Amino acid sequence: MAGEPNCFGWAAHDANGVLVPFKFTRRPTGPDDVNLRITHCGMCHAELVWLFNKLGDSKYPMVPGHEVVGVVTEVGSNVTRFKEGDRVGVGTFVYSCRECEICKDGMQQICDQKVMTYNAYDRDGLGGLGHMAVKFGKAFGMKVTVMSTSESKREEALSVLGADTFVNTSDPAQLESCLAIPENLSMAEAAPLLCAGITVYSPMTRLGMNKAGQTLGVIGLGGLGHMAVKFGKAFGMKVTVMSTSESKREEALSVLGADTFVNTSDPAQLEAARNSIHNIMDTVPYEHALDLYLPLMKPRGHLVIVGFPHEHKFAPHHLILGFKSITGSVTGSIAEIQEMLDFCAKKNVTPMIEMVDIKDCNEALTRMLNKDVRYRFVIDIEKTLVNPT
Repeated sequence: MAGEPNCFGWAAHDANGVLVPFKFTRRPTGPDDVNLRITHCGMCHAELVWLFNKLGDSKYPMVPGHEVVGVVTEVGSNVTRFKEGDRVGVGTFVYSCRECEICKDGMQQICDQKVMTYNAYDRDGLGGLGHMAVKFGKAFGMKVTVMSTSESKREEALSVLGADTFVNTSDPAQLESCLAIPENLSMAEAAPLLCAGITVYSPMTRLGMNKAGQTLGVIGLGGLGHMAVKFGKAFGMKVTVMSTSESKREEALSVLGADTFVNTSDPAQLEAARNSIHNIMDTVPYEHALDLYLPLMKPRGHLVIVGFPHEHKFAPHHLILGFKSITGSVTGSIAEIQEMLDFCAKKNVTPMIEMVDIKDCNEALTRMLNKDVRYRFVIDIEKTLVNPT
């Protein structure tokens, strides 16, 4: 039996993506858990993907948000890194197995067993909504595996609910997904760093795209793009912003401090920029012609895709003849995220944000869809989230 609701937020109940007040149940704090009172949450373009079921894998009801910061209210008996009152953040995932080859290489963010912060089921899969997921899965004729840290739930999962398999995932990993927010970062500005920030910081540092004096190209000037510009400048790089919108030239050069702006709708500007950029960060979440940008890279350059377009098309000879590569990247490891937060605190690298009340979250989603945000919405949870009665 699911317990009485002990949490509240705003949730979407179907692919219409409309968020409404919602009560739900979370399990009690376990020995390896960190419980927090959320103060702020950034709004990411991922919400436009999963709230509206663009990939066909959305799970409803869905309480979105993976740029979460708050204050620790309770820790489990095994937790030593955090204590009540600490400022912490939680990014895009909350669990990884820590046993596979990928985890041992320090890249928990691409672990096959990772649990995402939303649009995913907790490892204690029978609590709250989990028992209904089992029932729906069986009704759809599916094989269902229940994963839980509690061995006592095996019999209920298999014999009562009819699951096919039970996996005991007991592992002290939850606390590993918590991050310390440095004191000189405001909570509101720290929130977008947990996705928008790390999504560009990780490949820049991992692939050596952060060398002072080199030129970094940035495609798109949204939530991720403006952070790529800021990190590039903080690393001592020359930054070229590329956009189809001439209206972004002044913002890129005068506000964000980019060195060069290329309007990619202008063939003359594209020609002038050929072979001038060491590496490119592609932050645009929509399909666009990569063949416009690959000739701008110097030999051996990387073009890193961090947006989520449906598909891309390009002519392979642009890669072959210049030893160039196209790669993808998503978020970062826990160590990388903490490193980034500390770097941002030291170098004063912060996102440009617009604060919104949670009652205005649907309007904010519409504005995101219309590209009407500079450059990240952050919901003031502490001041505006009211417990629905």
